[in-house]
Amino acid sequence: MMRYLDTDTLLCWAAAPENNNKNKNSIHQHSTLNPSHSDNHNAISSSSSSSSSDKESLRDIQIKTAQPIISHLTTYIWPGVEINPVLDDASIMPTNQPPSTRAIIRGWIHGLGPWDLAGLERAVLAGKSLCVGARLVIEWSENFRDLVVGISAEEEREGRRRGTRFGVEEAAEACSLEVRWQTGTWGEVEDSHDVEKEDLRRQLGSVILVVSGE
Repeated sequence: MMRYLDTDTLLCWAAAPENNNKNKNSIHQHSTLNPSHSDNHNAISSSSSSSSSDKESLRDIQIKTAQPIISHLTTYIWPGVEINPVLDDASIMPTNQPPSTRAIIRGWIHGLGPWDLAGLERAVLAGKSLCVGARLVIEWSENFRDLVVGISAEEEREGRRRGTRFGVEEAAEACSLEVRWQTGTWGEVEDSHDVEKEDLRRQLGSVILVVSGE
C-alpha cells in the first residue's frame, strides 16, 4: 500500500498557473489547517458545490479538499509528519514523501489489526489514496473511537445516523475530484462515469462495514 502514497490521488494537484506562485509547494503553505470533524465535512461539501464555479480552479478545489484530511491525519494519527504534494509543476513524475514520513506511516500500517488492515487495503485500492483510506478507517473503526474528540458516545451514534461524519460521500468526493471536474466540463459518459461513481461508493461503504464492527 505504500506505493499508493507516492501517487496518492489526494495529493496529485493540477499545475499552478505560471504567474501564480502562491499555490506551489507544501499543503501547509495554504490557509490555516483545522482538524475538526465539522470542518472536514464542510470543506469537502463546499468543494463539491463549487466545482463548477469559474472563480476556483481545479487546483484550488483539490487543495481545499486535501487540507482538512491531511490536517486530521498529521494531528491525531501521524503527529508532526510532513506530507507534500506528489507532483511538481514542471514534471509528470511523482516525487516521494520524506523518508521519515514513509517510515512512520509504514509503522502505523504494520500496527493495524487484521480488520482495519483489510478495510484500509480495500479503501486504498478503491480510491487510489492512502490518505483518504486512512482517514475513513480511523473515522469508523472501533479501534480508533477514542480519537473522536469532544463528543459523547450518544453524539457519535447520532452523527453516524445523520451522516455528519467523514463517511462514504466525503471519501468518494475526495478521491474523484478530477473526474467530477472533467465531467462537469465535458459531460458524463452514460453507463461509464455513472457506474464508476456508484461502484466507488459501494466499495467505500464496505470498508465502513468491515472496520466498524456493526
